[in-house]
Amino acid sequence: MSSDSIRERGASAVVERKFQHRQLLFLAYQSLGFLFGDLSLSPLYVYQSIFSGRLKHAQNEDAIFGAFSLIFWTLLIISLLKYALIMLSADDNGEGGVVALYSQLCRSAKLCLLPNHQASDEELSTYRKPGSSNGSIPSSPLKRFIEKHKNTKMALLIFVLLGACMAICVGALMPAISVLSSVEGLKIEAKITNKSMVSCISCVLLIGLFVMQHRGSYKVAFVFPPVIILWLLTIFMIGIYNIIKWNPRVYQALSPYYVYKFFMLTGKDGWTNLGGVFLCVTGTEAMFADLGYYRQTPVRVAFYCIIYPCLVLQYMGQAAFLSKNLSAVPISFYASIPGIAYLILVIVTTCLTSLVIILVWHQSPIIALAFALFFGSIEIIFLSSYCTKIPRGGWIPLVLSAVFMVVMYVWHYGSRKKYLLDMHDKISMRSILGLGPSLGIVRVPGMGLIYTELATGVPASFSHFLTNLPAFYQVVVFVCVKTVPVPCVPHEERYLIGRIGPQSFRMYRCIVRNGYKDVYSHENDFENDLVMSIAEFIQLEAEGASGNAEGSVDGRMAVVRTSGKFGTRLLMSESSAFEERNNINLPGALTLTSSKSPTLKRLQAMYEQESPELNTGRRIRFELQNVIYKDPRVKEELMELVEAKRSGAAYVIGHSHVKAKWNSSFIKKFAINLYSFLRKNCRSPAVGLNIPQISLIKVGMNYHV
Repeated sequence: MSSDSIRERGASAVVERKFQHRQLLFLAYQSLGFLFGDLSLSPLYVYQSIFSGRLKHAQNEDAIFGAFSLIFWTLLIISLLKYALIMLSADDNGEGGVVALYSQLCRSAKLCLLPNHQASDEELSTYRKPGSSNGSIPSSPLKRFIEKHKNTKMALLIFVLLGACMAICVGALMPAISVLSSVEGLKIEAKITNKSMVSCISCVLLIGLFVMQHRGSYKVAFVFPPVIILWLLTIFMIGIYNIIKWNPRVYQALSPYYVYKFFMLTGKDGWTNLGGVFLCVTGTEAMFADLGYYRQTPVRVAFYCIIYPCLVLQYMGQAAFLSKNLSAVPISFYASIPGIAYLILVIVTTCLTSLVIILVWHQSPIIALAFALFFGSIEIIFLSSYCTKIPRGGWIPLVLSAVFMVVMYVWHYGSRKKYLLDMHDKISMRSILGLGPSLGIVRVPGMGLIYTELATGVPASFSHFLTNLPAFYQVVVFVCVKTVPVPCVPHEERYLIGRIGPQSFRMYRCIVRNGYKDVYSHENDFENDLVMSIAEFIQLEAEGASGNAEGSVDGRMAVVRTSGKFGTRLLMSESSAFEERNNINLPGALTLTSSKSPTLKRLQAMYEQESPELNTGRRIRFELQNVIYKDPRVKEELMELVEAKRSGAAYVIGHSHVKAKWNSSFIKKFAINLYSFLRKNCRSPAVGLNIPQISLIKVGMNYHV
């Protein structure tokens, strides 16, 4: 290798490192405004919350120093050690939060209560962390115990739902608390005596903040960092100033001895107000819960280098000032209401992380037990002190969480019951195959996409449709959209394609696998991707390559991956409605004539004239390449697939009516009726799946569970 090429390679490496460093600093800058807003505002109300109630008469230098010592060690243990150091390493492919922890547990043990798992799901690239071994690891006794007992799985699910509901409550209450805390300071500076004025200003600010949300997380995160940075620098300098001017001896309070002195001075009253200390870590959970917007390293850089030192010096400066100005303690805002919700969300995160240490990280149960005991005991002490404040406003987040949890659990319970009933009522494959290629009905031009929640078998809705209308499309695709326990599924691994019956039946199964953070974007993408994936599957099946690097087999199904040949089986282009009607073909493509009758063509033309939006829109047009195939049946099947797509696709989806059986218990009737009410009044599956209404066919189905 020449010296010039070595220098060029070295220069490119330097440029790449500089780009990575700039990107890291940019993400750290954004995280300051998006993740650490609540945590940065906590100095507004922590000391006042600690020295409230009976502790108003226990204010002296030792008590102030003891409060700061409690704040310092709480920040160190909870924010720095637990979250920044440990929890950020428990991410799920870059995602954080309670759902991410539960997702990892479901992948490491059979905890999912919905029996739609398939072996091919474990071959997803996001199923395991990079660098983790795919080999079999001896099953731990705890894993076997959880997998064996259904009640344990249910209890864990309820526990996770509790944590998710608490996160919702914290997210609902904390913006109001933080904004109101900030305005309290304005009231003092501007000498506002009217309390309603503070509330009005806070409401206006909150409305403004929520109005900005529709612009997206990226723009919001770009606007707020300068404000937060200015705020942090201000409190940082104020903290240093207060230390130097009022009481330089405050550094002595870094010793945990002052924690002991605090409780010696305050006794039971100090324990009662201990929840106020925990407010200093309010918002720390966001560092892990919203990790998906950023990455571990930028979040850690922002916390280690800016957030943590600024907060410590601010609390130290406040302690120095208050030790010489005891009458200034009541100025801050008393914010105890969301504390109990946040604390419960944190005893949930700790417990789930302990399970992750055993089942996902495959560490010794002793390490997990030590983690749970160390952090859990500290958090239980804080939680016990907050229990005394439940009658004084702490019940609000508990009631909200209970309502959310009932809704979530009922939805899961009803969905599972409906799924199990679908499994019980599904049609025997033998009876379908016995009908022959025509299925005993009239096969008409077009493609029928039958949506079902079943990953195997033929749904009863298909039989119900044929009973009422004994005709169906020439190409039948059973589409199952399911969620796998990963945050995102790469597009090239999303579609699992299989065949139902012999080749002449023209029946396929497509399982669309989504992660819990995947969303649909464009309604036409799925239909086009489905056609391309089926064409790829047909060719791979003919080549006998469904088990090589381009696809992996799950029974008679194959994961159609993006490869060098993907997308070359069919030619795809955009065409207008006019071109569609006149059958203009691409150069080198095989000309296909429409199998629609003249009457159907006239009806379609009339309908398109009455609907101008159909004529102006662009359509995706597929053409079969004019190549020689080893098996002429492959060419015939591909031609029929393209013709079916050109004739149009219809989406058949079950319109479910779920009712409880007459002899069910009151609790079961309540749960099923609530589930049915939620299904009727929430977004319909057709909307969630981006199914075009113009092509939708609903089949009424009654469920008695």
